[in-house]
Amino acid sequence: MRHTVFPARERRIVSAPIRKIIHCDCDCFYAAVEMRDDPSLRGQPLAVGGRPDQRGVVATCNYEARKFGIRSAMAMSQAIQRCPELIVMRPNMDKYRAASKQILAIYRDYTELVEPLSLDEAYLDVTDAPHFQNSATLIAQDIRRRIFETVGITASAGVAPNKFLAKIASDWHKPNGQFVIRPQDVEEFVAALPVDKLFGVGKVTAMKLKKLGAYTCADLRQWTLPELQHHFGKFGGSLYGLCRGIDRRQVSPSQERKSVSVEETYVTDLPDLAACRRELEPLIALLRQRVQRAQAERHIHKLFVKIRFDDFRRTTAECVSSTVDDGLCHKLLDTAHPRGNRPVRLLGVGVRLEEDEDFNQLGLFGEETTAMS
Repeated sequence: MRHTVFPARERRIVSAPIRKIIHCDCDCFYAAVEMRDDPSLRGQPLAVGGRPDQRGVVATCNYEARKFGIRSAMAMSQAIQRCPELIVMRPNMDKYRAASKQILAIYRDYTELVEPLSLDEAYLDVTDAPHFQNSATLIAQDIRRRIFETVGITASAGVAPNKFLAKIASDWHKPNGQFVIRPQDVEEFVAALPVDKLFGVGKVTAMKLKKLGAYTCADLRQWTLPELQHHFGKFGGSLYGLCRGIDRRQVSPSQERKSVSVEETYVTDLPDLAACRRELEPLIALLRQRVQRAQAERHIHKLFVKIRFDDFRRTTAECVSSTVDDGLCHKLLDTAHPRGNRPVRLLGVGVRLEEDEDFNQLGLFGEETTAMS
């Protein structure tokens, strides 16, 4: 059994003033708005997203569809196979943006410290909010009530001392639910969490953790910081804090999104360029969905493709573009892959958003931005 000694810096984090963070997340947002506007859709499996015959993906689906194993980011063709009766609707972004603006206005009645993550979810810091005698629990309940009465859809909420825990809590009693993690309950709550609930842990990292014997955060706490950094590099430091319920991120209302991207880490490496090209198509479709969801279409400045090879070398090829263009994405992949010319364990595609009115125009393909992991 390893005994962990908290460094002085971490003891200061633990003793820092306790914050009250709410994470609000609308339940199956796109589908909920469609069911609100057409009540005949209620009770039927519904997915909003791209066309199955054009490699479309599911942007969101209602809970009736989820009973068939359908989920966001799944290929729509696969969703249809699982549920032939599935109703598929194209996204109506103008309608979703209008609902999002109503919800954002409700949040700001309680605090100016609102950090939207997308059209349908946001963090709120209500540490100093005067409403309901500063009860974050009652504030979250009132927000959810007003969203339902004003917008006509349901939302779930999590209340906790930090962003990491608040986001987990908001998913605890979905749909149309609320869960509170009190400061005195953090240690016990986090200890029982499966490692794949930790922020930034995907299926591949979760598999590696479990192979090392860490199934829960209590297991992970037995590893020292140097040991975690040895196995996971820089991310080991994040794991060390998160498995103890530590998250120092502030709610940042002025934070500007600099990029939107999607990526997939493959359990079995992609053997060659042809395999990468096949996997790129669904990633491009999902990227379009996320760009729309983030209302970033008019701010696209660059397009990029990211690769991590099986030897952990990484490379990124990018070019100036104002749209998510399939042809350019494939050209970027064709440029990046020969730099390693090895099996690929991670493939990603994304856009960089314009920050300043004046920016340097690059050539069609950017230079390699990352050489060695």
